[in-house]
Amino acid sequence: MHSTLTASLASHFASIALSHLTREYPNRLTHSLAGPRDVQSPRALHPVFYGSYDWHSCVHGYWLVAHLLARYPDLPEAPHIVAVIDEHFTEEKMAGERAYLDIPHNRGFERPYGWAWLLALATQLHAATSPQAERWSHALAPLTEAFAERFEAFLPMATYPLRVGTHFNTAFALTLALDFARKTSRYSLATLIESTARRWHEGDAACQAWEPSGDEFLSPALMEAVLMSRVMEADEFAAWFTRFLPELAAREPATLFLPATVTDRSDGKIAHLDGLNLSRAWCQRTLANALPENDARATILRAAAQTHLDAALPHVAGDYMGEHWLATFAVLALEA
Repeated sequence: MHSTLTASLASHFASIALSHLTREYPNRLTHSLAGPRDVQSPRALHPVFYGSYDWHSCVHGYWLVAHLLARYPDLPEAPHIVAVIDEHFTEEKMAGERAYLDIPHNRGFERPYGWAWLLALATQLHAATSPQAERWSHALAPLTEAFAERFEAFLPMATYPLRVGTHFNTAFALTLALDFARKTSRYSLATLIESTARRWHEGDAACQAWEPSGDEFLSPALMEAVLMSRVMEADEFAAWFTRFLPELAAREPATLFLPATVTDRSDGKIAHLDGLNLSRAWCQRTLANALPENDARATILRAAAQTHLDAALPHVAGDYMGEHWLATFAVLALEA
């Protein structure tokens, strides 16, 4: 089985993403109605991010193809990727997306998962060196500013974290947002995220990891640990990690080392569990890299990551309920 991203895998994942980025239906809208005028099609509501079954999957589908293009500029799919992004990342179409966000009852739209992925997309375009990436980044800027501002407004009000394995998980969102803040030199946002993570999680210990639930695609335990590995210096994190998962060297809690069973990949919620296996692999590799090289837990985590990758990679494509999003998480895991 694969353990790293290769050019052939990148081409495969790019083809998958291109097959759904502009596929409007089926579509699962997260949409509030203030009156009859709000009954509109996905493309009318979202001139850019109308595909890939839902808004956030479309956002990270664009992140995926932009990332693959930056990693492998000579991909066979490169001209198609450029054409699709050029068609959609225009000032006019982004203005339509921003207008939707500016409607007062949409203040909480896609919080926090979609917020974080939009900022991850902005990070990817900011880091890219191609002329078109600069153009796309400029077009995306109104949305980038909107979601950066929403994190800044929301986090001081958020008394508690959300320790779930679905879109509402705050550790995942803060991990992506912190990367954005640091790489784009938004120091006040980075400081706010760091202080919020500490406020929520610094005292956590003896995590029992009651997971997975039947529709999770993130590990609440491992995702929290990844966030804290970003926030803390290496020595402080190693000590915190020992308190948080004190029996990890003995492969406990055992659930963190056992890939989730997926019984029906045509069921969108059950299909989330393939994503759990991929995101666990991403977390396990990330945590192994955050530990000292001679730490036995690093070896254990890397082995667990490969087990989870082997369980999930064959199922990235096959049914649209997983196919519209799983390749993104496969790349996170393979690139960790």
